[in-house]
Amino acid sequence: MYPRRVVTAAFFSIFKLSPQITSMPGQNGYRKCPAPEWLLCDFHIHTTLSDGELPLREVVDLYGQHGVDVIAITDHILDEHTIRERERNGEPVKAVREDEFKDYLKLLWKEQKRAWKEYNMLLIPGTEITNNHDLYHILAIDVKEYVDPTLPVEEIVELVKDQNALVIAAHPDKKKTDERHLSWYLWEHQDRLRDLFDAWEVANRDDLFNSVGLKKYNYIANSDFHKREHLYSWKTLLRCEKNAEDVKEAIRRNEDVAIYLMRKREG
Repeated sequence: MYPRRVVTAAFFSIFKLSPQITSMPGQNGYRKCPAPEWLLCDFHIHTTLSDGELPLREVVDLYGQHGVDVIAITDHILDEHTIRERERNGEPVKAVREDEFKDYLKLLWKEQKRAWKEYNMLLIPGTEITNNHDLYHILAIDVKEYVDPTLPVEEIVELVKDQNALVIAAHPDKKKTDERHLSWYLWEHQDRLRDLFDAWEVANRDDLFNSVGLKKYNYIANSDFHKREHLYSWKTLLRCEKNAEDVKEAIRRNEDVAIYLMRKREG
């Protein structure tokens, strides 16, 4: 087990900060108190429930043992065109089906309780709404109901926000390891879509998207975890209380937010 906050040697970059002292009412008027500590977070994680290599329980243990404070499990749900194509080609679908989604959430809620009890780690249920036909990938964080990935982006965003879930533009610029740009649609239409999203991924695994930073969009950084070695990758740091509502509000507000490149400690 790695002690918390001594997990890695890392490159640490803070872009947006607000004052670190807040005021609270006391017996003699307002008194100063420290702001919440920074939380180490990863909001883009896959398991064997879609195309990840590790089962859900092992993923939770891996992150918990490395001192991560907040995670979102975001297994894929797929557009109907891609599902039909994979079935036609005899390929595994590797996604959560619509009729499986309630059971998927139940599994996440069960692990949520264990993650908190064993590691004091907050697990937020999520999904990656994946349209490989029209090329957009959207993270929904704190999701409660299935959203059809075949729908247009604007309708997906509206349905996600109706659930009081976060909506994140996943890897909006092209990743170095991708043969094609999987979120081409979001990037091509960013002027129209920019304000619909609560945040855009400014970093994904080992990719840092300067293009997103230069646009000054609300941002987060994630691992896009699929296998064990992906733990050591970009993460988000938030300064807020460790509960789902405060985490979501911190991302929407996008003030006390930083990105953190997590690397394996040598020796």
